[in-house]
Amino acid sequence: MGVDAEGGEGLQIAGEPPAPGLESVTRHEDLVRLLAEEFARADVSLRELEARADKAGGTRLPRATCADMLAGRRFPKKAVMVAFLRACRVPEQRLPAWEQAWERVRIARLPALTGQATAPGQPAAAGQPTTTEAPTVAAQPAVLPHDTAPAPNPGPGRRRMLVVAMLASLAAASLGVLAGFWLPGRGPSEPPRGRTVTDDGRAFGQGGSSRFTVTVDPANTGVRLIRRLDAGIGMQRATITVNGVPAGAWQPLHVERVYRWKDQSADIPPSLTSDRRSLTVVNTFVSSYQDFNEFLYVVKQKVNGVWSTADTVDVGPEHAASESAHGYRITGPQTFAGVQEFAYPPPALSGLTAAARAGNVPLP
Repeated sequence: MGVDAEGGEGLQIAGEPPAPGLESVTRHEDLVRLLAEEFARADVSLRELEARADKAGGTRLPRATCADMLAGRRFPKKAVMVAFLRACRVPEQRLPAWEQAWERVRIARLPALTGQATAPGQPAAAGQPTTTEAPTVAAQPAVLPHDTAPAPNPGPGRRRMLVVAMLASLAAASLGVLAGFWLPGRGPSEPPRGRTVTDDGRAFGQGGSSRFTVTVDPANTGVRLIRRLDAGIGMQRATITVNGVPAGAWQPLHVERVYRWKDQSADIPPSLTSDRRSLTVVNTFVSSYQDFNEFLYVVKQKVNGVWSTADTVDVGPEHAASESAHGYRITGPQTFAGVQEFAYPPPALSGLTAAARAGNVPLP
Protein backbone atom coordinates (compact mmCIF):
# COMPACT_ATOMS: atom_id res chain seq x y z
CA MET A 1 0.00 0.00 0.00
CA GLY A 2 1.30 3.50 -0.75
CA VAL A 3 2.49 5.87 1.95
CA ASP A 4 1.68 9.57 1.76
CA ALA A 5 3.96 12.42 2.77
CA GLU A 6 2.48 12.45 6.28
CA GLY A 7 2.87 8.69 6.72
CA GLY A 8 -0.81 7.92 6.15
CA GLU A 9 -2.26 5.29 3.87
CA GLY A 10 -5.37 5.00 1.77
CA LEU A 11 -7.13 5.95 -1.44
CA GLN A 12 -8.53 9.18 -2.76
CA ILE A 13 -10.65 9.91 -5.80
CA ALA A 14 -8.95 12.07 -8.44
CA GLY A 15 -10.58 14.61 -10.75
CA GLU A 16 -10.53 14.69 -14.55
CA PRO A 17 -7.63 16.51 -16.27
CA PRO A 18 -8.26 18.83 -19.21
CA ALA A 19 -4.86 18.35 -20.86
CA PRO A 20 -4.77 16.84 -24.40
CA GLY A 21 -3.09 13.56 -25.22
CA LEU A 22 -0.46 12.73 -27.80
CA GLU A 23 -3.05 11.98 -30.49
CA SER A 24 -4.33 15.58 -30.40
CA VAL A 25 -1.00 17.43 -30.31
CA THR A 26 -0.60 20.11 -33.01
CA ARG A 27 1.66 22.66 -31.31
CA HIS A 28 5.40 22.63 -30.82
CA GLU A 29 5.15 23.48 -27.12
CA ASP A 30 2.77 20.57 -26.47
CA LEU A 31 5.12 18.16 -28.23
CA VAL A 32 8.04 19.49 -26.17
CA ARG A 33 6.06 19.01 -22.95
CA LEU A 34 5.27 15.37 -23.78
CA LEU A 35 8.91 14.69 -24.71
CA ALA A 36 9.97 16.19 -21.39
CA GLU A 37 7.53 13.88 -19.58
CA GLU A 38 9.02 10.83 -21.28
CA PHE A 39 12.49 12.03 -20.27
CA ALA A 40 11.33 12.47 -16.67
CA ARG A 41 9.68 9.04 -16.69
CA ALA A 42 12.86 7.42 -18.03
CA ASP A 43 14.81 8.91 -15.08
CA VAL A 44 18.15 8.99 -16.91
CA SER A 45 20.72 11.64 -17.73
CA LEU A 46 21.36 13.16 -21.15
CA ARG A 47 24.75 11.45 -21.07
CA GLU A 48 23.06 8.06 -20.62
CA LEU A 49 20.64 8.76 -23.50
CA GLU A 50 23.60 9.61 -25.72
CA ALA A 51 25.34 6.36 -24.71
CA ARG A 52 22.21 4.29 -25.37
CA ALA A 53 21.80 5.80 -28.84
CA ASP A 54 25.46 5.17 -29.67
CA LYS A 55 25.13 1.56 -28.55
CA ALA A 56 21.99 1.06 -30.65
CA GLY A 57 23.57 2.60 -33.75
CA GLY A 58 21.76 4.80 -36.22
CA THR A 59 20.79 8.37 -35.31
CA ARG A 60 23.04 9.88 -32.66
CA LEU A 61 21.80 11.91 -29.68
CA PRO A 62 24.34 14.59 -28.73
CA ARG A 63 23.55 16.02 -25.31
CA ALA A 64 23.35 19.56 -26.69
CA THR A 65 20.80 18.46 -29.29
CA CYS A 66 18.62 16.80 -26.63
CA ALA A 67 18.88 19.84 -24.35
CA ASP A 68 17.77 22.15 -27.17
CA MET A 69 14.87 19.82 -28.01
CA LEU A 70 13.67 19.58 -24.39
CA ALA A 71 13.97 23.34 -23.91
CA GLY A 72 11.93 24.00 -27.04
CA ARG A 73 14.76 26.01 -28.60
CA ARG A 74 14.83 23.88 -31.74
CA PHE A 75 12.25 21.76 -33.53
CA PRO A 76 13.84 18.28 -33.85
CA LYS A 77 14.17 16.16 -36.92
CA LYS A 78 11.83 13.19 -36.84
CA ALA A 79 14.73 10.72 -36.70
CA VAL A 80 16.23 12.53 -33.69
CA MET A 81 12.90 12.47 -31.84
CA VAL A 82 12.41 8.75 -32.52
CA ALA A 83 15.96 7.95 -31.39
CA PHE A 84 15.34 9.98 -28.22
CA LEU A 85 12.10 8.07 -27.49
CA ARG A 86 13.80 4.71 -28.08
CA ALA A 87 16.59 5.72 -25.69
CA CYS A 88 13.88 6.59 -23.12
CA ARG A 89 12.57 3.01 -23.56
CA VAL A 90 9.23 4.08 -25.06
CA PRO A 91 7.56 0.91 -26.46
CA GLU A 92 7.92 0.46 -30.23
CA GLN A 93 4.14 0.22 -30.73
CA ARG A 94 3.81 3.81 -29.45
CA LEU A 95 6.32 5.30 -31.91
CA PRO A 96 3.90 5.62 -34.88
CA ALA A 97 1.66 7.87 -32.75
CA TRP A 98 4.69 10.05 -31.92
CA GLU A 99 5.64 10.26 -35.60
CA GLN A 100 2.11 11.31 -36.50
CA ALA A 101 2.19 13.99 -33.80
CA TRP A 102 5.54 15.23 -35.17
CA GLU A 103 4.03 15.46 -38.67
CA ARG A 104 1.02 17.43 -37.43
CA VAL A 105 3.25 19.90 -35.61
CA ARG A 106 5.56 20.19 -38.62
CA ILE A 107 2.63 20.97 -40.92
CA ALA A 108 1.22 23.48 -38.43
CA ARG A 109 4.60 25.25 -38.40
CA LEU A 110 4.79 25.62 -42.19
CA PRO A 111 3.09 29.07 -42.37
CA ALA A 112 5.60 30.49 -39.88
CA LEU A 113 8.53 28.96 -41.76
CA THR A 114 7.18 30.28 -45.06
CA GLY A 115 6.95 33.75 -43.54
CA GLN A 116 10.58 33.50 -42.50
CA ALA A 117 11.68 32.44 -45.98
CA THR A 118 9.75 35.23 -47.77
CA ALA A 119 10.99 38.05 -45.54
CA PRO A 120 14.76 38.15 -46.10
CA GLY A 121 16.65 40.64 -44.06
CA GLN A 122 13.84 41.00 -41.49
CA PRO A 123 14.36 39.95 -37.85
CA ALA A 124 12.23 37.10 -36.50
CA ALA A 125 9.22 38.10 -34.44
CA ALA A 126 9.46 37.78 -30.71
CA GLY A 127 8.94 34.18 -29.67
CA GLN A 128 9.23 32.96 -33.31
CA PRO A 129 10.48 29.34 -33.21
CA THR A 130 13.62 28.41 -35.11
CA THR A 131 14.29 25.19 -36.97
CA THR A 132 17.25 23.49 -38.54
CA GLU A 133 14.99 22.62 -41.47
CA ALA A 134 14.09 26.21 -42.43
CA PRO A 135 15.12 27.20 -46.00
CA THR A 136 18.40 29.06 -46.26
CA VAL A 137 17.89 32.62 -47.54
CA ALA A 138 20.72 34.76 -48.87
CA ALA A 139 21.25 37.98 -46.94
CA GLN A 140 19.91 41.10 -48.68
CA PRO A 141 20.93 44.73 -48.07
CA ALA A 142 18.44 46.66 -45.99
CA VAL A 143 16.37 49.23 -47.95
CA LEU A 144 15.76 52.46 -46.02
CA PRO A 145 13.12 55.11 -46.75
CA HIS A 146 14.51 58.07 -48.68
CA ASP A 147 14.13 60.46 -45.75
CA THR A 148 15.66 58.08 -43.17
CA ALA A 149 19.31 58.20 -42.35
CA PRO A 150 21.07 55.02 -41.21
CA ALA A 151 21.62 54.68 -37.47
CA PRO A 152 25.08 55.44 -36.17
CA ASN A 153 27.34 52.44 -36.05
CA PRO A 154 27.92 51.54 -32.37
CA GLY A 155 31.44 51.15 -31.21
CA PRO A 156 33.05 47.77 -30.37
CA GLY A 157 32.36 48.17 -26.64
CA ARG A 158 28.66 48.89 -27.15
CA ARG A 159 28.31 45.99 -29.58
CA ARG A 160 29.93 43.71 -27.02
CA MET A 161 27.45 44.85 -24.34
CA LEU A 162 24.51 44.24 -26.67
CA VAL A 163 25.70 40.71 -27.46
CA VAL A 164 26.15 39.92 -23.75
CA ALA A 165 22.65 41.22 -22.96
CA MET A 166 21.11 39.15 -25.75
CA LEU A 167 22.89 35.98 -24.58
CA ALA A 168 21.78 36.59 -20.99
CA SER A 169 18.17 37.01 -22.11
CA LEU A 170 18.29 33.78 -24.12
CA ALA A 171 19.81 31.89 -21.19
CA ALA A 172 17.13 33.18 -18.81
CA ALA A 173 14.37 32.24 -21.23
CA SER A 174 15.82 28.75 -21.69
CA LEU A 175 16.08 28.19 -17.95
CA GLY A 176 12.50 29.37 -17.57
CA VAL A 177 11.31 26.78 -20.10
CA LEU A 178 13.22 24.00 -18.37
CA ALA A 179 11.99 25.09 -14.97
CA GLY A 180 8.45 24.77 -16.24
CA PHE A 181 9.14 21.08 -16.88
CA TRP A 182 11.31 20.04 -13.97
CA LEU A 183 10.68 22.36 -11.02
CA PRO A 184 7.58 22.71 -8.84
CA GLY A 185 5.20 25.41 -10.01
CA ARG A 186 5.69 28.82 -8.42
CA GLY A 187 3.92 32.13 -8.40
CA PRO A 188 0.21 32.90 -8.72
CA SER A 189 -0.37 30.09 -11.28
CA GLU A 190 0.91 27.35 -8.94
CA PRO A 191 -1.74 24.61 -8.60
CA PRO A 192 -3.01 23.67 -5.13
CA ARG A 193 -0.83 21.10 -3.41
CA GLY A 194 -2.21 17.58 -3.20
CA ARG A 195 -1.35 14.65 -0.93
CA THR A 196 1.88 12.98 -2.07
CA VAL A 197 1.94 9.17 -2.03
CA THR A 198 4.82 6.80 -2.75
CA ASP A 199 3.83 3.34 -3.99
CA ASP A 200 5.26 0.49 -6.04
CA GLY A 201 3.43 -1.33 -8.79
CA ARG A 202 3.61 -3.10 -12.12
CA ALA A 203 2.40 -2.63 -15.70
CA PHE A 204 1.90 -4.77 -18.79
CA GLY A 205 1.36 -4.04 -22.46
CA GLN A 206 -0.21 -5.46 -25.59
CA GLY A 207 -0.91 -9.19 -25.20
CA GLY A 208 -0.53 -9.04 -21.42
CA SER A 209 -2.84 -9.61 -18.46
CA SER A 210 -2.76 -9.78 -14.67
CA ARG A 211 -4.45 -12.32 -12.40
CA PHE A 212 -5.15 -12.46 -8.67
CA THR A 213 -7.61 -14.12 -6.27
CA VAL A 214 -9.42 -12.31 -3.44
CA THR A 215 -11.75 -13.47 -0.66
CA VAL A 216 -15.26 -12.13 -0.10
CA ASP A 217 -18.24 -12.86 2.15
CA PRO A 218 -20.61 -15.25 0.35
CA ALA A 219 -23.49 -13.17 1.76
CA ASN A 220 -22.44 -10.19 -0.34
CA THR A 221 -24.89 -8.46 -2.64
CA GLY A 222 -22.27 -6.54 -4.57
CA VAL A 223 -18.50 -6.27 -5.01
CA ARG A 224 -16.49 -3.27 -6.15
CA LEU A 225 -12.87 -3.28 -7.35
CA ILE A 226 -10.91 -0.08 -6.73
CA ARG A 227 -7.59 0.26 -8.54
CA ARG A 228 -4.86 2.80 -7.87
CA LEU A 229 -3.19 3.77 -11.14
CA ASP A 230 -0.73 6.23 -12.60
CA ALA A 231 -2.96 8.39 -14.83
CA GLY A 232 0.11 9.97 -16.42
CA ILE A 233 -0.34 7.07 -18.87
CA GLY A 234 -3.57 7.94 -20.64
CA MET A 235 -6.46 5.96 -22.09
CA GLN A 236 -5.78 2.66 -20.31
CA ARG A 237 -8.45 0.11 -21.17
CA ALA A 238 -8.66 -3.53 -20.03
CA THR A 239 -11.38 -6.16 -19.80
CA ILE A 240 -12.29 -7.78 -16.47
CA THR A 241 -13.26 -11.40 -16.00
CA VAL A 242 -14.26 -13.00 -12.69
CA ASN A 243 -13.89 -16.76 -12.37
CA GLY A 244 -13.57 -16.93 -16.16
CA VAL A 245 -16.79 -14.97 -16.87
CA PRO A 246 -16.77 -11.46 -18.46
CA ALA A 247 -17.52 -8.98 -15.67
CA GLY A 248 -16.87 -5.52 -17.13
CA ALA A 249 -13.97 -3.30 -18.17
CA TRP A 250 -11.63 -0.62 -16.91
CA GLN A 251 -12.69 2.42 -18.92
CA PRO A 252 -10.01 4.74 -20.42
CA LEU A 253 -9.20 7.97 -18.60
CA HIS A 254 -7.54 11.06 -20.04
CA VAL A 255 -3.94 11.91 -19.21
CA GLU A 256 -3.38 13.60 -15.85
CA ARG A 257 -0.26 15.77 -15.84
CA VAL A 258 -0.39 17.30 -12.34
CA TYR A 259 -2.18 14.93 -9.94
CA ARG A 260 -1.21 11.59 -11.43
CA TRP A 261 -2.66 9.24 -8.81
CA LYS A 262 -6.22 8.12 -9.57
CA ASP A 263 -8.48 5.57 -7.90
CA GLN A 264 -10.77 4.00 -10.49
CA SER A 265 -13.70 1.76 -9.58
CA ALA A 266 -15.45 -1.10 -11.36
CA ASP A 267 -18.58 -2.79 -9.99
CA ILE A 268 -18.86 -6.56 -10.45
CA PRO A 269 -22.36 -7.96 -11.15
CA PRO A 270 -23.82 -9.60 -8.01
CA SER A 271 -24.62 -12.70 -10.06
CA LEU A 272 -20.86 -13.37 -10.24
CA THR A 273 -20.07 -12.70 -6.58
CA SER A 274 -23.00 -13.89 -4.41
CA ASP A 275 -22.60 -17.24 -2.63
CA ARG A 276 -18.86 -17.23 -3.41
CA ARG A 277 -15.98 -17.10 -0.95
CA SER A 278 -13.26 -16.28 -3.51
CA LEU A 279 -13.06 -14.42 -6.81
CA THR A 280 -10.30 -14.87 -9.39
CA VAL A 281 -9.94 -11.60 -11.28
CA VAL A 282 -8.17 -11.29 -14.65
CA ASN A 283 -7.45 -7.91 -16.26
CA THR A 284 -6.57 -8.19 -19.96
CA PHE A 285 -4.92 -5.33 -21.89
CA VAL A 286 -7.04 -3.77 -24.65
CA SER A 287 -5.44 -0.40 -25.42
CA SER A 288 -3.43 2.46 -23.91
CA TYR A 289 -1.09 5.27 -24.81
CA GLN A 290 1.66 3.07 -23.35
CA ASP A 291 0.61 0.24 -21.00
CA PHE A 292 -1.84 -0.77 -18.24
CA ASN A 293 -0.53 -0.14 -14.73
CA GLU A 294 -1.75 -1.20 -11.28
CA PHE A 295 -0.39 -0.33 -7.84
CA LEU A 296 -3.11 -1.33 -5.38
CA TYR A 297 -6.48 -3.09 -5.47
CA VAL A 298 -9.03 -2.61 -2.70
CA VAL A 299 -12.01 -4.98 -2.82
CA LYS A 300 -15.23 -3.58 -1.32
CA GLN A 301 -18.28 -5.70 -0.61
CA LYS A 302 -21.86 -4.88 0.31
CA VAL A 303 -23.32 -7.08 3.06
CA ASN A 304 -26.69 -6.31 4.69
CA GLY A 305 -26.70 -2.98 2.90
CA VAL A 306 -23.35 -1.87 4.34
CA TRP A 307 -20.13 -1.45 2.38
CA SER A 308 -16.86 -2.65 3.90
CA THR A 309 -13.39 -3.76 2.80
CA ALA A 310 -13.26 -7.45 1.91
CA ASP A 311 -9.63 -7.76 0.76
CA THR A 312 -6.61 -5.77 -0.41
CA VAL A 313 -4.02 -6.71 -3.04
CA ASP A 314 -0.83 -4.63 -2.81
CA VAL A 315 0.94 -4.92 -6.16
CA GLY A 316 4.63 -4.31 -6.73
CA PRO A 317 8.11 -5.78 -6.27
CA GLU A 318 8.26 -4.47 -2.68
CA HIS A 319 5.07 -6.34 -1.74
CA ALA A 320 5.94 -9.88 -2.74
CA ALA A 321 4.10 -11.31 0.28
CA SER A 322 0.80 -9.72 -0.73
CA GLU A 323 1.26 -10.82 -4.34
CA SER A 324 2.02 -14.37 -3.27
CA ALA A 325 -0.92 -14.55 -0.86
CA HIS A 326 -3.29 -13.57 -3.66
CA GLY A 327 -1.64 -15.59 -6.44
CA TYR A 328 -0.85 -12.40 -8.32
CA ARG A 329 1.00 -12.79 -11.60
CA ILE A 330 1.38 -11.12 -14.98
CA THR A 331 1.11 -13.09 -18.20
CA GLY A 332 2.75 -11.57 -21.26
CA PRO A 333 5.08 -8.55 -21.49
CA GLN A 334 5.67 -6.73 -18.20
CA THR A 335 6.61 -3.15 -19.10
CA PHE A 336 7.18 -1.69 -15.63
CA ALA A 337 7.99 -2.83 -12.10
CA GLY A 338 9.07 -0.18 -9.61
CA VAL A 339 8.24 2.73 -7.31
CA GLN A 340 6.50 5.99 -8.22
CA GLU A 341 5.82 9.13 -6.19
CA PHE A 342 2.89 11.27 -7.30
CA ALA A 343 0.16 13.39 -5.74
CA TYR A 344 -3.57 13.08 -5.35
CA PRO A 345 -5.58 16.26 -5.94
CA PRO A 346 -6.53 18.30 -2.89
CA PRO A 347 -10.05 17.65 -1.54
CA ALA A 348 -11.45 20.75 -3.22
CA LEU A 349 -10.65 19.25 -6.63
CA SER A 350 -11.80 15.70 -6.01
CA GLY A 351 -15.53 15.95 -5.34
CA LEU A 352 -18.29 13.63 -6.51
CA THR A 353 -18.92 15.49 -9.78
CA ALA A 354 -15.25 15.40 -10.83
CA ALA A 355 -15.02 11.72 -9.87
CA ALA A 356 -18.06 10.84 -11.92
CA ARG A 357 -16.67 12.65 -14.95
CA ALA A 358 -13.40 10.73 -14.59
CA GLY A 359 -15.22 7.39 -14.51
CA ASN A 360 -14.62 6.87 -10.81
CA VAL A 361 -17.02 5.96 -8.02
CA PRO A 362 -16.31 7.44 -4.57
CA LEU A 363 -15.54 5.09 -1.72
CA PRO A 364 -18.56 4.34 0.48
